[in-house]
Amino acid sequence: MSIRDWPAAERPREKLLAQGAAALTDAELLAIFLRTGVAGCSAVDLARRLLAEFGSLRALLEADLPGFSQHLGLGPAKYAQLQAVLEMARRHLAERLRRDSALESPQAVRDYLKAQLRHEPHEVFGCLFLDAKHRVLAFEVLFRGSIDSASVYPRQVVKRALANNAAAVILTHNHPSGVSEPSQADRVLTQRLKDALALVEVRVLDHFIVGDGEPLSMAELGWM
Repeated sequence: MSIRDWPAAERPREKLLAQGAAALTDAELLAIFLRTGVAGCSAVDLARRLLAEFGSLRALLEADLPGFSQHLGLGPAKYAQLQAVLEMARRHLAERLRRDSALESPQAVRDYLKAQLRHEPHEVFGCLFLDAKHRVLAFEVLFRGSIDSASVYPRQVVKRALANNAAAVILTHNHPSGVSEPSQADRVLTQRLKDALALVEVRVLDHFIVGDGEPLSMAELGWM
C-alpha cells in the first residue's frame, strides 16, 4: 500500500505537521528525507530497511560517500542533500551560541559540540573562543590525533586565543570510544592549558568531553 493510501494521522509528513518532528520515529524522519521508496517498498519501509542495514540513524548520518551509496535507494545526490542538512544544523547551533552567553546556555554549548565532534572517527581537540561577556567568537579544531590520543600544544592554543582576541575559552575533545569519562591525562592537560592561558589573562571556563551521550563537563564535576 502506498503511503498516500494511509490514514492522514499515520503519514510521516502529516504527522510531523500536526504533532511536531519530535513525535516521529527515526524511520519516519528518514522517510520524509527520502521522499520516495523503491519498487515494491514504501519510503517508510525503505527507511526501516536502511536503519537495519546501517544499525542506527547515527551510523547512517555519519557514513562516508562510498558506504552511503552502496545501499538501495541512496546515492551521491542523497548524500549531498544529507550533508547540506547536517551543515545547516551545525550553523543553526552556532548561531544560537553567538546570540547568548555560553555560560547561560550550557545545553546550547553541549548541542553544538556534539554536532561538531561526535562524528569524528579519531580524537580531535578544539576550542570555543569567547569574548569578555562569554559570547562565542569562534570555534576551531586545533589538533587531530590517532584513534586514542591527540598531541595538544599549549603554545598553539595560546596563539589562537590571542589571534581571536579571546577573554576566555572552553576546551573540548572527543573520545571516539564513546566513553566520556575523563582520563588522568585529560586532567593534567587541562591544568597545563589553564596555566599557559593564565599568563595571557585568558580564562579556561570548562573542558567538555564528547562521547556517545551528553558531553561531560569537567567544571560541573569540580575538576577545573
